[in-house]
Amino acid sequence: MKPVIAVVGRPNVGKSTLFNRLTKTRDAIVADFSGLTRDRHYGDATIGGRDFIVVDTGGFEPENPTGIVREMAKQTRQAVAEADAVIFVTDVRAGVSGQDHDIAKYLRSASKKVLLAVNKAEGMADSPLLAEFHELGLGDPIPISAAHGQGIGNLAEAALLAALGPAAFDEQEAEPVDSDASSVPIRLAVAGRPNVGKSTLINAWLGEERLVAFDQPGTTRDAIVVPFERGGTHFDLIDTAGLRRKGKVFEAVEKFSVVKTLQAIAEANVVLLLLDATQGVTDQDAHIAGYILESGRAVVVAVNKWDAVDAYQKEQLERSIVQRLPFLKFAPVLQISAVKRQGFGPVWKAIADAHASANRKMPTPVLTRLLLEAVQHQSPKRAGAFRPKLRYAHQGGMNPPIVIIHGNSLEHVTDVYKRFLEGRIRAHFKLTGTPLRIEMRSSKNPFAEKRP
Repeated sequence: MKPVIAVVGRPNVGKSTLFNRLTKTRDAIVADFSGLTRDRHYGDATIGGRDFIVVDTGGFEPENPTGIVREMAKQTRQAVAEADAVIFVTDVRAGVSGQDHDIAKYLRSASKKVLLAVNKAEGMADSPLLAEFHELGLGDPIPISAAHGQGIGNLAEAALLAALGPAAFDEQEAEPVDSDASSVPIRLAVAGRPNVGKSTLINAWLGEERLVAFDQPGTTRDAIVVPFERGGTHFDLIDTAGLRRKGKVFEAVEKFSVVKTLQAIAEANVVLLLLDATQGVTDQDAHIAGYILESGRAVVVAVNKWDAVDAYQKEQLERSIVQRLPFLKFAPVLQISAVKRQGFGPVWKAIADAHASANRKMPTPVLTRLLLEAVQHQSPKRAGAFRPKLRYAHQGGMNPPIVIIHGNSLEHVTDVYKRFLEGRIRAHFKLTGTPLRIEMRSSKNPFAEKRP
């Protein structure tokens, strides 16, 4: 079992920068802006050949928090509860604050092994400014610079020592490898406009308040990855920041969030596009759906808050989906209520079917037979003196599936005919929830070259 080390502290002391330094990634958004991180953010790290898990947390206010700060505090308390050791990050430039004292008091009461890291102390290892941090009563302060990488190795080793105990470092035998460790999880991104219920849905799946869910648009700012297992299948659930229209994106922080969301969609295996039944299908929904399609991701559409609308609104919404998202005809549309935990079973089946379809193997003989049968049923239209001749087909890729068709004069094949071919291929291989791309490649006729 990997040890878990939580990183806590008040806002803007460099917790996410330290998280990125320890995990050697850029997974956590970093900016000169307080309160940027709001959810628990997990990452894998290694020091001295030993693996451990790092948990980044939001700015912690343990004393009488209100509103969304209270939800962030709940996330931090949960991270501390599940941690084997805690790194308490402070800021040497700002000195010891009253909030630092409140956090130190909470950590002492939690009976956790705590390491006091004094950040932004580049070149200040012997500075008298470090002395005042002794008053927090958490042992000797460890000077570090998360931005420059100074002191990080010593801090990580000390945290591991605190988490595992000295005896663990004397053991030479490695832990047995889990037989399921080699299985690659399905990356499932939950995307949609702000405040449609993405975090609420993931919390309902997990059965705990793993993510901050608050009635305020923009609560999630980072793309949070949560490991999850269902029916023996491993998933990486990705909660993304809500995407607004470009004209609505003002803050630099929100622009970072948009980039993270688009990256999460592009790197996902399946995207669950969440719509809000109470607001219908908006331009923003269509924009997000278009980006998912451009990325070639398998997609399932789930309409949340279905229990909050009447029969007339449901009928109008179904029409709106057909009219405004016609390019997602291949995607199943399901109705759920994240708050009441209704409709989850069909959604999981649709996700599994979409992932299987996106990675379906299509043998060349079968594709070629389907192609020739389609041409026999309905041949492509002649374009002037040219009639396209479709000869054979083979698979050119997966996720999304790509079918490459070879022949002559294929540049004259119309989009209507391509859709006709796509329909027949989809029906035969039972492809659902995934885009299918068809590429035409014409053979060159050496006898048709122009003579000088």
